[in-house]
Parts: sequence; structure tokens; C-alpha cells
Amino acid sequence: MDIQMIAIYCLGDDILKAMPHREDPQRHMSDAEVMTTAIVAALFFGGNLEASRRFLQAHGYMPRMVSKSRFHRRRQRLKPLFLTRFNLLGEHGKALHADSISVIDTFPIPVWDTLRIARAKMDRGERYRSYQAGKRRYFYGLKIHLMVTKDGHPVEFFLTPGNYSDTAGLQHFDFALPEGAWVFGDKAYNHDEIEDVLAEAAILLLPVRKKNAKRPLPPWMRSSPSYYRKSVERTGSLIERLLPKSIHAVTPQGFELKVVLFILAVSLRGLLTA
Repeated sequence: MDIQMIAIYCLGDDILKAMPHREDPQRHMSDAEVMTTAIVAALFFGGNLEASRRFLQAHGYMPRMVSKSRFHRRRQRLKPLFLTRFNLLGEHGKALHADSISVIDTFPIPVWDTLRIARAKMDRGERYRSYQAGKRRYFYGLKIHLMVTKDGHPVEFFLTPGNYSDTAGLQHFDFALPEGAWVFGDKAYNHDEIEDVLAEAAILLLPVRKKNAKRPLPPWMRSSPSYYRKSVERTGSLIERLLPKSIHAVTPQGFELKVVLFILAVSLRGLLTA
């Protein structure tokens, strides 16, 4: 745990130093320390920022910890840097896999169960209501659209309301992949027009084909989408393990940032344990 926390801080500090990033010279706590505290909360304390703050201060890692309210304000302002950090880790993950095989899938992040929606103060619209087939229940919340390498390293993601379909989400992926890349997915990603556009960029989109598909895969490739989907399912399971039963947040923006931190934590853990 100690080595991982130190590595998280050093990596974040190096990234900020390499960027045109300025901080107030009178600050008591650096932005790298704020980011590390938030990531440690997601990685080891179920997203509990107070537990992370107390631990790091009590054990001397960050003796000049700022107050709770100031910490939350600074963490919220640093959201673009958290996303930048994820993107850099994603590029590193792509560079480690010369075969350029990626897998895409979606995972639900419930904010409220249907039975509790009457008391909900966030994400109550119907566009946030969706069905979680794995648990046979309806929920109100968000959906993570995730792309990983064949070894499960997250390289791209975005969040949408819960009822946003996988097919509609397909057009929002950047697909910043090299020529000759293969992208696998489930049946929801059958979209002829997007396949043709990606083919022009020498990227092959290869979802599991439906029985009545007009573009069946050749026999030697039919098992590949299902085989490689295990990697993205494994990464989704890792994210789910980090998530607490309920994510405490006052605003939708705060909830989304916590989800981002959990995804970033999984990305960092994969890098540190590789």
C-alpha cells in the first residue's frame, strides 16, 4: 500500500511538472497531493475522502492537509487534470500492446434503485432510468462506456445517462487507434455505417454478430469477439469491486467525479501491478 501511494504521488507530480501547470506559491498543499488523496480514497477507502484525508495526515504522508471544505473545492477544480492523467495512462497502455486489440462494453452505475427514486435529488429523469439485466432490476443512474486493451487496461471511457443505448454510444468513442487495430464488442455494437467509417481508417470493428446479420464473420473469427470480451468484463468487475454500495455525493458533478476517480484508480492499479 505504501509503495503504491508513493508511486501514485510521484507519477502525478511528474505529470504536472511536465505540463504548463501553475500553482499558488502560498498553497499549503500541492495539486499533486490533492489528486493523490482523492485517488487513494477511491483505491483503498471505497471513495471515502475523509478516511483518506485522516489516514494520510495521521501517518505523516501529507501533514499539511487542508480543511475538508477547501479540499473538496480544489478536488472539483482539478477534474480536467484527472481526465488528462487518465488519457496519458491510456496512451501508455496502447503503446504497450503492439497488436492493437481493443474491447468495448458498458457498465451501469446506479445512483438510486427504483424503490428509492421518490427520495432522489439527483438524476431523476427518465433518461437516467434503465434496466440492469445481470441483477434483474431497474435503476436510476449513469452508464460507463469503456474501451480496454486485450489485457484489460482502460484506454478510453465516457459517461452517459443510464438509458443511453450501447449503439448510440458507439459514435462517441474517439477510436484513437493505429491503422490495423481490431475492436471487439457484443451484439449491441452492430452498426454498419460506423463499421464502414472505421474501415476507411483501417480500423476493424468486430462485434458479436446476430443470427440474421448481413455481414457474418468468417468461421475462423466467430469466437474471437466473445473470447476477447472477457478482458473488458474483468475490468468492469474490478471497477465494481472498488465501488461502495452507495456513492455519497451532493451534486451530479460530484457523483460523476467520484466515478471518474474509481476508473482512474483501476487504471493506475493495473499500471503499478504490471
